[in-house]
Amino acid sequence: MLKALIFDVDGTLAETEDLHRQAFNRAFGELGFDWHWTPELYAELLKVMGGKERLLHYIAQAHPGDEPALKTRMPEIHDLKTRIYGELIETGPLALRPGVARLIAEAREAGLRLGVATTTTRPNLDRLVAINFPEGDVPFDVIAAGDEAARKKPAPDIFELAVERLGIEPSEAIAFEDSAAGIRSALDAGLPVLATRSRYTESHRLDGAFSAVSDLGEPGRPHRHLSGAVWPDGIVTLDALRAWHARSREDATA
Repeated sequence: MLKALIFDVDGTLAETEDLHRQAFNRAFGELGFDWHWTPELYAELLKVMGGKERLLHYIAQAHPGDEPALKTRMPEIHDLKTRIYGELIETGPLALRPGVARLIAEAREAGLRLGVATTTTRPNLDRLVAINFPEGDVPFDVIAAGDEAARKKPAPDIFELAVERLGIEPSEAIAFEDSAAGIRSALDAGLPVLATRSRYTESHRLDGAFSAVSDLGEPGRPHRHLSGAVWPDGIVTLDALRAWHARSREDATA
C-alpha cells in the first residue's frame, strides 16, 4: 500500500534555484567580494549538492590561493545569503510548481503522510511553506533538511532519515525529485522516484526514475511526458500514483 509521498524542495516543490543564485550574488556584493554567479556557472555549481558545499567548491576552484582565509568567512557568507533569500521570497512570492499543491491536497485528503528530504536549510523551506499555505498550516508530517544528514545527496542519507521518521518501509513511499543526484539519493534509499525536470536540471539525465515529466500537470494544463510511466490526461494524480504503485508491487512479487 502507498503510505507516503516524499518531496525534494529546490526545483521540485518550486523553481527556487535562481533566487538562491541571486541571493548568493547579493551576499557577495554586500560583503565586498567581486564574485558573480551567472546562470550558466550556477547550473554547473548545482552539481554540488548543498549551499555551503557549493560555496566551498567554488572557493576551491576559483580562488585556491585564498582558500584558507575564505573558508573562515564561509559561515558569514552563507548566513547572509540565507537571510537575503528569505527577503527575496517574501518580497516576490514564489508559487509552487504546477500540480504540487493539488497533489499535496489530494494526499492529505486521503490520509497519506507527507515528507520532505532536502539539502536546503530548514528556514528556506519554512519560508516557502509560509507563502504558499494558510498561516499555521504545515502540510508535511516529517521534514529532513539541511545538515541533519551526515552526507549530502547523491548519498541516500537524507531520504533514509525521512523514511525512518515516517515510520514506513521505503517501498511504501514515492519520492519526487528534479536532479540526477536527487534521483540517485532516493533510489539508493530504496524509494521509487518520479522526476519533474526543472529550469536548472534541463541537462540532467533522469535515469532511474520510473517516470519523468515536465511537471505534475494541472487540469487544462497537461505536462510534457519525457520518459517512463504515462499519466492519464497529462496529470499526475494520487489515484494514478496508487494504481502505478499497486502494479509495481504486483510485478515485484510475481
